[in-house]
Amino acid sequence: MSGPELHIHTIVSEPFQESTFVVSTQGRDDVLVIDPGLDPDRIVAYLRRNRFVVAAILITHAHADHIAGNAALKAEYPGAVLVIGERESALLSDPEANLSAPFGFPITSPPADRLVVEGDVLEYAGIRLDVLDVPGHSPGHVVYLHRGDPPLLFAGDVLFQRSIGRTDFPGSNGPLLLAGIRGKLFPLAAETVVYPGHGPLTTIGEERLLNPFLRE
Repeated sequence: MSGPELHIHTIVSEPFQESTFVVSTQGRDDVLVIDPGLDPDRIVAYLRRNRFVVAAILITHAHADHIAGNAALKAEYPGAVLVIGERESALLSDPEANLSAPFGFPITSPPADRLVVEGDVLEYAGIRLDVLDVPGHSPGHVVYLHRGDPPLLFAGDVLFQRSIGRTDFPGSNGPLLLAGIRGKLFPLAAETVVYPGHGPLTTIGEERLLNPFLRE
């Protein structure tokens, strides 16, 4: 099932070059925001300029650079549903665990409105997304899959162009991350477009062939 064509606008936040995605469809003013980063003023300005209303804020994982905009977005759009993986939610309120305190800017996010696990299906702003659990970079990392033509994967910090998420943080697990990528992401269609939390887009097919971290 392809569903509506998605328009994806990327806002890159300093200093970690984190990508926030605003996902919309033609003819609707309600949108998704995925991983609002450390530049919430630019995110809100873009939403206001386009007269968008945020239906849901989807978090792949609760490291600081992916949740720093949560409070500002919830203040601006109190009806937005804040969604995160069930095993990741505790990091929202813990500046040590979400790595904001170690970097010198402690962040506490508003609590989640909805906790998700593998197999859950989300539908907000007319956009349908499947939830997959891919822990290892963080304890409860999830990714969001849109089964369109082509499929689109909002991958957070699991899979990058020719790289993978760091596994030297508290709660990381390298073998678990590699197993999740090989077992859950690599079986997806080769043309699946990967929207990572940092850096350029890639595809599942490219990473199967060219990612040096995932060669047998």
